[in-house]
Amino acid sequence: MQRIEDLVEFLKSHRLVLTTAESCTAGLIAARLAEAPGCGGVFERGYVVYAPEAKNDLLGVQFETIEQYGLTSEPVAREMALGALRRSRSNLSVADTGAAEADNELDGVVCFACALTLDGRERVLSETLRFEGSRNEVREAAARHALRHIPEYFDALVRV
Repeated sequence: MQRIEDLVEFLKSHRLVLTTAESCTAGLIAARLAEAPGCGGVFERGYVVYAPEAKNDLLGVQFETIEQYGLTSEPVAREMALGALRRSRSNLSVADTGAAEADNELDGVVCFACALTLDGRERVLSETLRFEGSRNEVREAAARHALRHIPEYFDALVRV
C-alpha cells in the first residue's frame, strides 16, 4: 500500500480502529496517518514510549521481558502492541521498538509488532528488520514500513 489515503480506506472497509505504540519512530507512524483526510474514524490514539518505565507504565511491558530480551526485541514489541490494544478501544495496534542509531550490531534494527482483537481473542505477530541510513532516515523508513504493512499484518492475523 503506497498512499496513506488507501490505508485509511482499508481500515474503514474492515471496520478497524488503530492505536500506535511507538518507541523508535517517536510518533511518526501516528503523524503520517494523521496526514490523511478521514483518519479520525480509524485512528484512536498513539503512545510514544522511549524509557523502560514508560513502556511499563503506559503499556504494561514487563521489566522482566526488557531485561531478558532487551529494549530492541520482538518480545518487547509484542507486549507493546498487546498493551496498546488493552488500554484503548481499538481493535488493531501497531508497535515498534529499535535502535535508529547505535554503535553496535543493533544500529538500524527495528522490531515491529501488530496485534488484533478478533472474536474476543487477541492475536499478535512480529518481525525484525534492519534499515540503513542516518538516525532520522531509519525512523522515517520504519514508520513507512509499519504503515505500508498494516494490511499484510491484518491478513496474517486473521488467518492465525
